[in-house]
Amino acid sequence: MTTATPAAERLYQSGFGNEYASEAVAGALPQGRNNPQRAPFDLYTELLSGTAFTAPRRENRRTWLYRRQPSVVSGRYQPYAQAHWTTGADREIALPPEPLRWNPLPLDGAAEADFIDGMHTIAANGDAEAQVGIGSLMYLAGRSMERRAFVNADGEMLVVPQQGRLVITTELGVLDVKPGEIALLPRGMAFKVALPDSEAGAGPSRGYVCENYGAHFRLPELGPIGSNGLANARDFQAPVAAFEDGGGAYELVKKFGGRFWKAPAKQSPFNVVAWHGNLAPVKYDTANFMVIGSISFDHPDPSIFTVLTSPTDTPGTANCDFVIFPPRWMVMENTFRPPWFHRNLMSEFMGLVLGEYDAKPGGFKPGGASLHNCMVPHGPDEEAFDKAAHSDLKPHKLDNTLAFMFESRLRFIPTNFALQSPALDTDYANCWAGLQDQFKP
Repeated sequence: MTTATPAAERLYQSGFGNEYASEAVAGALPQGRNNPQRAPFDLYTELLSGTAFTAPRRENRRTWLYRRQPSVVSGRYQPYAQAHWTTGADREIALPPEPLRWNPLPLDGAAEADFIDGMHTIAANGDAEAQVGIGSLMYLAGRSMERRAFVNADGEMLVVPQQGRLVITTELGVLDVKPGEIALLPRGMAFKVALPDSEAGAGPSRGYVCENYGAHFRLPELGPIGSNGLANARDFQAPVAAFEDGGGAYELVKKFGGRFWKAPAKQSPFNVVAWHGNLAPVKYDTANFMVIGSISFDHPDPSIFTVLTSPTDTPGTANCDFVIFPPRWMVMENTFRPPWFHRNLMSEFMGLVLGEYDAKPGGFKPGGASLHNCMVPHGPDEEAFDKAAHSDLKPHKLDNTLAFMFESRLRFIPTNFALQSPALDTDYANCWAGLQDQFKP
């Protein structure tokens, strides 16, 4: 079984959106053509198209697979129950224009769930059928997916582990992803997730997921920044070909049109011996993000922290921006350094992976989440404001911290699960109640 390679010895290919090529057996990758009459070693040729055939070349995503058995070979699909993973916005929920925050979701019962069964939608917008919008989810899981695989036909998945490592086996190879790293899994590609820390007795794993129904994530344009900076393409890592050897039945679970289905398969779907193309899963270590900030005065817009963006037909207005707030130096003079109070056209779903968030040092916990929808006022709490307004403005490094944001042009609507969760912080707004009128004419 070629996927048994230890994590420390795992090989990767470098780049984002590259024309990758990989073979697990020498000579398995056809040369000079994509679809020979007979593929090497009598493998089957299969094309996975992530965009329409006629999408512009700069946006076209597809990968050729050379596999031991085509993915069309499976049993009949039957309905599968996953009540907590919902899709798109529920327009029946009346949501007041108020900020919302959740404490870390309790891990009760998570030990019995795997990555798929442990998925919970917290808030979502848009419509997967219209290929617009995103879902903001959290997974709570303590069991590895063994002889089971998952395919998401509704969107690509951006995975942000918060607690516990993930070993993600995909059709194209294996990714080892730890907290502080992220993984991007293409729409329609089979994968399974093992939880080595949970299996070793460290307790359940937890993390965040953006299910992107819209245009695929890409690196943002850099504009005046120039040709280098933020997340550099060379720091993304794609897997090398690896296939599972040996027989044994699998269960295939598929998300399709917001519903879940299962089917039996006599052989592993991870049977791709060679592949080439530019549609591939990747991982990225956020420690490699080149932070850009002010070295004179004022606090720049948070868009300078964008790692990946899913664009819309309105230039500069994203279906989703994935933004991180990693360790960084604060040196601005005569400047209020935490994020300012603001109201935003875009809606913001935020999570905390590690440490403290400088605008909410006490109330925002790792594993928690907050939601500030379109034009909902938000900003630093009373403690953060008082500290920043009166501190000595020496150079200061924000360290041991990692927060992130899924920012979208569409309003997020929380699910009933999220609104009824005991983790919902019903006193969130009180963190601003002590901000007094200090006007001194």
